[in-house]
Amino acid sequence: MSLKVYRGRTLARSQALQLLFQAEATDSPLERVLEGDFLISKGPLDPYALELCRGAYEHIDRIDCALRAVAKNWDLMRMPGADRNLLRIAVYEMRFLTDDEVSDAIVINEAVELAKAYGTDQSASFVNGVLGKIARSEELPGEELYQELLAEDRAREEAQAAEAAAKVAAAPAAAGVLAEDADAAEAVDSVEAVSVEE
Repeated sequence: MSLKVYRGRTLARSQALQLLFQAEATDSPLERVLEGDFLISKGPLDPYALELCRGAYEHIDRIDCALRAVAKNWDLMRMPGADRNLLRIAVYEMRFLTDDEVSDAIVINEAVELAKAYGTDQSASFVNGVLGKIARSEELPGEELYQELLAEDRAREEAQAAEAAAKVAAAPAAAGVLAEDADAAEAVDSVEAVSVEE
């Protein structure tokens, strides 16, 4: 691994990548990873790494839509995990982080260095190409897809709320049927008791 990965903000980006990768690999929320015994290749954990991984994780749906829009021939979940999470961090840093000191060119160069360190032989050129497309876009790509996903989420939540409300509304009626059944059973029991006495 290149010594460049262990310096300054490159180290922070490397740590952020490792944390996002762990959250995804263990299918755990990022905060649970941060609360536990997370692994980073070199510590202590840099505050900028925390900012990057939390920010990328918070905006992951929006970032993933942008990546899907730009990497059209690549299914996001079939990308190598290191590439996918590295791209998420870089897109967050390029389009969501309001740090005027960090230009898109610096973020791309850093991401390419990390791709060389953590990715496959093709990772560096792939990461460079995807981030270059995002850097050339005035606005973050994938907005239509993101809005569609939001609408689907809202519709799903509304359907679940309606289903829950219907269950709540049906509960008193079901309780009434149970009470009627209990009254009927009690009447049958008393008729049977009378018959036995006779």
